[in-house]
Amino acid sequence: MTPAEYTSLYKNELLEQVLPFWLKHSKDEVYGGYFSCLLEDGRVFDTDKFIWLQARQVWTFSMLYNRLEQKQEWLDFAVHGASFLEQHGRDENAYWYFSLNQQGAPLIQPYNVFSDCFAAMAFGQLFLATGKTKYAEIATSTFRNILKRKDNSKGVYSKVYPGTRPLKNFALPMILCNLCLELESLLDKHLVEQTIQDCIREVMDVFYHEPSGLILENVTPTGAFSDSMDGRLLNPGYAIEAMWFVMDLGERYGDKGLIQRAVNIMLQTLSYGWDDKYGGIFYFMDIKGHPTQQLEWDRKLWWVHLEALLGLLKGYQLTQDEGCWSWFEKVHDYTWNHFPDPVHGEWWGHLDRQGERIFNLKGGKWKGCFHVPRALYYCWKILEDV
Repeated sequence: MTPAEYTSLYKNELLEQVLPFWLKHSKDEVYGGYFSCLLEDGRVFDTDKFIWLQARQVWTFSMLYNRLEQKQEWLDFAVHGASFLEQHGRDENAYWYFSLNQQGAPLIQPYNVFSDCFAAMAFGQLFLATGKTKYAEIATSTFRNILKRKDNSKGVYSKVYPGTRPLKNFALPMILCNLCLELESLLDKHLVEQTIQDCIREVMDVFYHEPSGLILENVTPTGAFSDSMDGRLLNPGYAIEAMWFVMDLGERYGDKGLIQRAVNIMLQTLSYGWDDKYGGIFYFMDIKGHPTQQLEWDRKLWWVHLEALLGLLKGYQLTQDEGCWSWFEKVHDYTWNHFPDPVHGEWWGHLDRQGERIFNLKGGKWKGCFHVPRALYYCWKILEDV
């Protein structure tokens, strides 16, 4: 395919197959917010509402309103979800719950800081769309709460016994790389710069395993390798997603060396994480090749492949590295042969190692309206530039 043909494919999939699916099926007209537990044809199979998925959907439609087209339908849809979150989403300390029932009563405590991360992103984008200061205040106060929790994100909800094998996780510094750029216009400039520099150091130095060229999921508080199941764990999807966040930061600073290093780590991760027998990218791996404690380690997930497509195109756009384009074509072929549903719209989420669909859902507890539309939008726009 030519770049022009790729461009049309990604654009049409977003506008004709994915966004209409969520607009038609996910809105809760009675209690507010969105349904995310949707079967292949959009029927609701569970009415629980997960804060991070509610917020991701608000962000998606706000972002598209801000960057693609100021369609009133998209803005109204985003405000619909934000109103539900504003009314029901936080506890008395302004931390965001993990999940609510359909009516908005809390089900699971705010143990997961990613609820807060995506709420901050959502209300930041909605402020840009509306100019309403209440949305900016929610975004910035949530960001401050995230920074308070960054060294102990689960707090009282952690299951880990303190002191025996302390580890820190890659996910939060990874997402803060992106979150700072999302909220930059709302935050103190010094705070933004300090947070970005801390995150670059964490992502590219502390969690980077030099002997392998890969990113670890967990390290000791001093950044050392832990020869344990958690310490040996790799998540190729997270590492690849983080690398395109870092590319954005490199572009912001005009740091070509940082961009190229991110590209190199991404390509090394793909090389290590690719399933040579059946195709696709493994979900979890062990850096020493040992069995993982995650039984789903060999599944092929929608978001992993979408983040790879986005990262590879961004890497090619910024460096013209032919390895990025070669890998893009390879990942594209696998992804588009397995995940899109041309009958009902949206994408399947979970495949087994052989590439067979495991569930007939389009959304659930972990999959919502985020990775598919975000990647399709960014890929479309990068391909136009390429």
